[in-house]
Amino acid sequence: MSTTKKIAGAALAAALGVTTLSACGGDAKDKTAGASDAPKSKTVTLVSHDSFNVTDAVLKEFEQQSGYTVKRLKAGDAGAALNQEILTKGSPRGDVFFGVDNTLLSRALDNGIFTPYEAKGLAGVKPEYVLDKEHRVTPVDSGDICVNYDKAYFAEKKIAPPQTLDDLIKPEYKNLLVTENAATSSPGLGFLLASVGKYGEEGWKDYWSKLKANGVEVVDGWEQAYNERFSGSAGGKKAKGDRPLVVSYASSPPVEVLYGEPQPAEAPTGVSTGTCFRQIEFAGLLKGAKNEEGGKALVDFLISKKFQEDMPLQMFVNPVTKDAALPELFTKHGVVIEKPENVAPETIAKNREQWVKAWTSLVVK
Repeated sequence: MSTTKKIAGAALAAALGVTTLSACGGDAKDKTAGASDAPKSKTVTLVSHDSFNVTDAVLKEFEQQSGYTVKRLKAGDAGAALNQEILTKGSPRGDVFFGVDNTLLSRALDNGIFTPYEAKGLAGVKPEYVLDKEHRVTPVDSGDICVNYDKAYFAEKKIAPPQTLDDLIKPEYKNLLVTENAATSSPGLGFLLASVGKYGEEGWKDYWSKLKANGVEVVDGWEQAYNERFSGSAGGKKAKGDRPLVVSYASSPPVEVLYGEPQPAEAPTGVSTGTCFRQIEFAGLLKGAKNEEGGKALVDFLISKKFQEDMPLQMFVNPVTKDAALPELFTKHGVVIEKPENVAPETIAKNREQWVKAWTSLVVK
């Protein structure tokens, strides 16, 4: 979430699923950080997606303990930002890049935009999230792209909400689902990858043919799908959305509670746990960083217990470290996705473009 692909405000910002970063060029002839005649900068720059957030007190504690001041740069979506980093490789605008996820990871690594660095505390990260054994990137958070459902709709119709991808092609769910375009949206791409993970490269097209025949609606992005077309969200209710199924995130129900006015005793939406694809977001020390030592300290901070426990209610994603506890809002109103669909980053890198083109021809055109 996408993304990678997040959630913001009462409407849930799409950032758990749309990762957004930005970078621009500097002087390719800059001296490398750490050179004997180069002054040591006390500012470290984090390039991140728009939904990166941290409690002021937590960030201030890091700055006081490390002696570095953190400058944050936000803009663009994951694909565009990654293109900028590739084009300016070796002369980055920042020191650390946060937000590249497992759908774009191989592309980032193949283009060599990161300097390997094994972060302090990496041993405390759950091993299933460490996808790069050369430590060019460090896992920071995870989030699950899943179908959400409107509890009130299914209770009123006396229909059990769908729980699996197979359920979504059944007649009782005809014309109920809205999803995002896989070519323009991180959650849309994640949902496509869930079908690839479930049915394989030979079976996912047949699944989407059946889903199309069952009336799936495709819109450009998460905001339109969740806050306009989905009947279960606060925004969707105001917009008179009539689709009780939407591709969103497993963390969406807790956020509906957090920002509900008045705050409901339980989430008005649920998660179809057998429809999910897991996004993992990473941070990496940018090659050519002007403050390499500060960048290393910042990467360490991103997997510290303090940041990992602050992160869920700031970005509505899950921690990746073993000792980080989830807030009560997540444990009470969220769900744990035990078996999300996964596709290897190298397989995504090899096939992503052709999958998206095939999906577009099959579903949109």
